[in-house]
Amino acid sequence: MATRDAPKSARKVVIAGVPDGILQDDVMADILMIHFQMPKNSGGDVKEVEYPTRLRGVAYVTFEDQEVAESVLQKGDHQLEDKRLTRHYPLKVTRYCEEVFTSVTSVLNMSVFKEQFVVEDLLQEIQRRSTTLSFGPLQSNGHISVQGSFPEIQLLRDFLLLKAKCLSEEDRRGEIQSHQRPRRRLQQQQLKRELSNSVRDAGGEIQMVVLDTDVYCYMKAFSPWRLEEGADVVISDITDGDTTTLYIKSAGHRSDVGQISRIREQIEDHSVKLYSALGKERISFKEHTRAEKERYQRLCEHLKAHFPHVLILHYDTHIDVIGSPSEIVQFTKVVSSKIQSW
Repeated sequence: MATRDAPKSARKVVIAGVPDGILQDDVMADILMIHFQMPKNSGGDVKEVEYPTRLRGVAYVTFEDQEVAESVLQKGDHQLEDKRLTRHYPLKVTRYCEEVFTSVTSVLNMSVFKEQFVVEDLLQEIQRRSTTLSFGPLQSNGHISVQGSFPEIQLLRDFLLLKAKCLSEEDRRGEIQSHQRPRRRLQQQQLKRELSNSVRDAGGEIQMVVLDTDVYCYMKAFSPWRLEEGADVVISDITDGDTTTLYIKSAGHRSDVGQISRIREQIEDHSVKLYSALGKERISFKEHTRAEKERYQRLCEHLKAHFPHVLILHYDTHIDVIGSPSEIVQFTKVVSSKIQSW
């Protein structure tokens, strides 16, 4: 069968993560059509864009050719960008399936978070974030059923995986380093106590966000306004290996709990999107001389202008390159080719 003669469902994909409410619906549909027609996004001729749909932040795109739909699905990273948008928005593209798309049911095991969170409070946060999902009652064993669209279930899964990953890494490092770095752990505990005391003295509120360190560095480099302190809010951070913990607290007697919660939610929402959209490559110096290391460092700094959305982190033993998977692959290829030609 010619791919243009394939059934509509085979030429249709589901787009989740469409920024909702920032532009008129017809303008957003036009931006989506342009994005999925562009060759750099593995796109092609678009037959139809369905937006808005009954699911907030979800659109359907139908292509003229099934091969284009398959190509779009295989491209791992989709960043929606347009001059009418204030920033780039990561999109999640999934295969359309009429039979199961509107009736996905999953069971969450919330008991894994009980040591670090009040499960009921975490569940309320999830329900505020995922208003299109339906939740059953929380069972005594920590299980809860959730039902909704497949893309929304995937976004919820990514959010919970990030939380679980950060917590498990924190626990693992705590076990390994408890006798190796007591001074650092003591400093961290002291800082936590100082923060808590200052909050109690001020009669204010403190909230915590655990982020992947690479995501935190990328956010600080390319969207620092998300971490800006206001007149009434102070943000402190502690980085320990792969995780960075942010402490958001009131700066004075006039504490606004709602404002602190909003800042925390905004940081957390953006970190989840970055976590799913970013990749990392490491350039190791184990087998290189000092001169070769310096050559790599100069070259990477020189290439910054050509890769404005790539973050370069220099360490004594390596360089980390963080960005979209397609950009970091291209970046490392350029570095490799230029190093060989020197």
